[in-house]
Amino acid sequence: MSKRWGILLLAFACVSWLTARSQDSKSHDVVTGAAAFHDFTAEHPGVFRKITAADLPQPYATQTIQNGPTLVPRPPNAMPQALPGFKVQLYASSGLDNPRELRTAPNGDIFVAESFPDKATDNPPGRILIFRGVTPAGKAAQTSVFATGLNRPFGIAFYPPGPDPQYVYVGDTDSVVRFPYKNGDLVATGKSETIVPDLPHGGAHWTRDVVFSPDGKKMYVSVGSATNVIDTDADPRETNRADVLEFNPDGSGQRVYAWGIRNCVGEAIQPETSELWCSTNERDELGDNLPPDYITHVADGGFYGWPWYYTGGNPDPRFPGKHPELKDKTIVPDVLLEPHNASLEMLFYEADQFPKEYHSDIFAAEHGSWNRHQRTGYEVIRVPVDSSGKATGEYEDFLTGFVTPQGGVWGRPVGIAVAKDGALLVSDDGSNTIWRVSYVGAAVHH
Repeated sequence: MSKRWGILLLAFACVSWLTARSQDSKSHDVVTGAAAFHDFTAEHPGVFRKITAADLPQPYATQTIQNGPTLVPRPPNAMPQALPGFKVQLYASSGLDNPRELRTAPNGDIFVAESFPDKATDNPPGRILIFRGVTPAGKAAQTSVFATGLNRPFGIAFYPPGPDPQYVYVGDTDSVVRFPYKNGDLVATGKSETIVPDLPHGGAHWTRDVVFSPDGKKMYVSVGSATNVIDTDADPRETNRADVLEFNPDGSGQRVYAWGIRNCVGEAIQPETSELWCSTNERDELGDNLPPDYITHVADGGFYGWPWYYTGGNPDPRFPGKHPELKDKTIVPDVLLEPHNASLEMLFYEADQFPKEYHSDIFAAEHGSWNRHQRTGYEVIRVPVDSSGKATGEYEDFLTGFVTPQGGVWGRPVGIAVAKDGALLVSDDGSNTIWRVSYVGAAVHH
């Protein structure tokens, strides 16, 4: 064999080895393109999907539909499903009524915003509950009512950031209030103080999440739009809505931090980069597969499209020719999700109870569709994040099984938190429960 052929064969062998090594390093397959759009029957733990802007259909490819979930009792023995190696337990259910956002206090207590505890009244009061510890059976060891009389509470944040907070901030639908707090308090020790007295409210999208910058100097409050879609140039109802608003911790210094985000329900700070991220409900009535809900970092001054554009510079056909100067300034979100999933609370997993590959990844609760011909959502997803703190654009079905084979919905994930022991807790306002997901060893395969 000639020297030249020997060199060629060696090069081929090297390429083959590198290719094989690359394929071996892939831990999972990813569903892409048109196949990435799916319904609940295709949702199974361990399935990864990636939707890109190039995959989007044209507006009105399907008709708009009202297809809200038909809530049914949880069937006997029905449980959310996770990959082998994970254990799902019922953490709390007794006495819960509409549990929404979950937040973990520095001491490990779990705070829960119960937004509608009394549906019989026109203006139902809300509560903040505390769950502490875990029994050998996986249930909460202790519960307490921290505060009552709130107006649709959702967001919960501890201030100042760090191990020794002095206040609990709560995002009501029309204000931000705070309570005196020290680690271990199970009941508020003083009256609430109103920090932001008049947040925009009324109409649709009542949730208000609250987070602080890591240095504690700024507070970010998400305010969803009052409508599905409307020309905000001419509608005063939308002033300071579909925005993330920035404040000083005392409520002063209000400014628009980012805009054009139709409904940023869940906020979180990326620990490595200190960036603000949010989980967003996009607009409706453009078809089953348009536009995607999303999870994204939130840039200071960034514009994310609503109401005139979506997923980058795609124009909403209901506003032809409006604001052409914004087309190329519209940010494409980091992670495109199934349209109409109703993506709610999100977090970055920084504990060590799950396998190492899960560390720093995003988990988010998908409340589920109401306006899609075939239901989608009703799950918890995982979003891989690389070593630089950037999302890969993929997402994985992590916790599924909240819909019966016949399409009846018995569970709707809303809130998500990490317990002191590293387990994942998920609030479910469909069955009024909180689920606990822990890793028990072996068998995690993608």
